[in-house]
Amino acid sequence: MDLSALFYILAALLVLIGLAGVVLPALPGVPLMFAGMLLAAWADGFERVGVWSLVTLGVLTAVSFAVDFWATAVGAKRVGASRLALVGTIIGTFVGLFFGLPGLFAGPFVGAVIGELISRRDLRPGGLGQATRVGIGTWVGIAIGVALKLALAVLMLAVFAFAWWW
Repeated sequence: MDLSALFYILAALLVLIGLAGVVLPALPGVPLMFAGMLLAAWADGFERVGVWSLVTLGVLTAVSFAVDFWATAVGAKRVGASRLALVGTIIGTFVGLFFGLPGLFAGPFVGAVIGELISRRDLRPGGLGQATRVGIGTWVGIAIGVALKLALAVLMLAVFAFAWWW
């Protein structure tokens, strides 16, 4: 087998795993996609996909990082989340990684709720209700972030395909 064919297979695997990673927070989706596209361009000697296409793909990758943080913060802040709730979301996301798919969904929510409860020190029903709203707001923010990253991933595929074939 030709070595360049092996690079193309590896590049395709990186892009496919990256696409899965856009939806699953355990994987750095968009950066993996960028790495796969860069590898495919390199395997071709940058004849089809040139510098400007790669710069565009790199900018879209950087935008995906900003989208991730922005969407989660906006989702939580819209419902009045405290700073500790945001920290709880990050910690909950990290801890959730160790509990598989259920942990990926429950981790950010539980982290935000615990952070909000610690911040407010209010265990009355109203305090718990606010903490729950913060957790749900965090979920909504994460969902919006995933949708925006998915749109960026599709745009990256379109840019790469356009550069490759035209």
